[in-house]
Amino acid sequence: MAPNAPLTAPKHADVNGLGEPWDPRRPTFRGVDLTKVDSRLKVPNIEIRSGSGDTVIAFVDVLIVDSTGAAPYRGDVLVKGKRIFSVGSKVAPEDLQGALVFEGRGRTLMSGLCDSHAHATFINSPTLDDITALPIEEHTILSTRSVRQFLDSGYTMCLGAAAAKPRMDLVVRNAIQAGDIPGPRYLANGQEMAPRDGALCEGITTFVETTDDITKTINAFADAGVDTVKLSMSGDEILEDLRAEDSTFPDELVVAGVEAAHAMGIRVCSHARSDQSVRQCLQYGIDILYHCSFISDESMDALEAQKDRVYVAPALNILYSSLLVAEKAQFGFKKSDAEKYRRELDICIAALKEMKRRGIKILPGGDYGFAWTPHGSYQDLELFVNLLGFTPMEAILSATALGGEIMMHPHELGKVQPGYYADLILIDGNPLEDISVLTPINGKLDVIVINGQIHKDRDGHGL
Repeated sequence: MAPNAPLTAPKHADVNGLGEPWDPRRPTFRGVDLTKVDSRLKVPNIEIRSGSGDTVIAFVDVLIVDSTGAAPYRGDVLVKGKRIFSVGSKVAPEDLQGALVFEGRGRTLMSGLCDSHAHATFINSPTLDDITALPIEEHTILSTRSVRQFLDSGYTMCLGAAAAKPRMDLVVRNAIQAGDIPGPRYLANGQEMAPRDGALCEGITTFVETTDDITKTINAFADAGVDTVKLSMSGDEILEDLRAEDSTFPDELVVAGVEAAHAMGIRVCSHARSDQSVRQCLQYGIDILYHCSFISDESMDALEAQKDRVYVAPALNILYSSLLVAEKAQFGFKKSDAEKYRRELDICIAALKEMKRRGIKILPGGDYGFAWTPHGSYQDLELFVNLLGFTPMEAILSATALGGEIMMHPHELGKVQPGYYADLILIDGNPLEDISVLTPINGKLDVIVINGQIHKDRDGHGL
């Protein structure tokens, strides 16, 4: 195109995959406005029953990043019981009596972080087959270790992105909520669903071949108590015979799956790397999109039109880390694999930059739990800044305020505000100047609080 040629709107297909009317800029499906959240969705429970209403914690003279979008400011924060009582104003002497006091000393206080693509039941194995071969007893214990590692790393919110075994996310979530094990507020998923010839790994997949199959499966997951369900709708470059640009789900199964889940009040997330799978998500009402690497201009327009309803968690880290280990021929990767990961990473980065420009909600969550992406190595916020052009504040908001939104508790999670849950991290440094202080391997997390209880205390209060 000549430099000064007039721009023309891209031509869009006017039907969806079922042959029914479709306009990506004014998306509807059978009379349903896809720009609006389905009113049938229920707010999931995120309460942790442990903790005392008598606890008082004071953070004195800290740099507060409150995740409202305001500039950081110095002040005090008072916690009473499970919630934040006051923010900014000086804590009264009588409130300091008997309180556990943390002096700021130049440190930053902010909300705990959210991983929106969490696999607690992926336990740092080299392959998916290795995960599924593990006996359930050992698998459960290692999954409890994973959720502790999330919390140890400052992640106080996690949205499950599929469990390796059907009920394992549920068991872990229930144990956290009962106060039996330490972990973040966790929304549980079931096993991912796919037709047999579209499974990424048979052992982690519940097979669905018909609309009746998927409806019954989702009803069973919902009856068991999951908070979300997942459709695996594309391939992945980790496989030789089912590549990332391949699509795996018939349209009628996507429609039936979304309807079944929403009728039960739960959301649907999707493994969707190919453009066709992304477009299906947007044509039929899927709520949370993972990856979106090969999204087209048409699908980008549809995503922008639905940006108030839909969340994207690209899991950028799995591509980035897979490229690094392929270049070194580690963990069973071949050096020849590097090119395919480099290609997808480059395309994905360009797509995510365009999503950011259009105001689409992008959240961290990196597919952790493989041997080359082990739990505890969480680095998404650095990648958002260094690869996607996020400012440190934008990266923090994506992991905190947007985390509260995707957890469906935006008025009590993800911000440092009175009345919000006291899920807080105290950092040795200023993440607005150096985002890497939020990367756990750098050792800058001094204090972690969840539900008003101290989980980690490097200040030496002897807890």
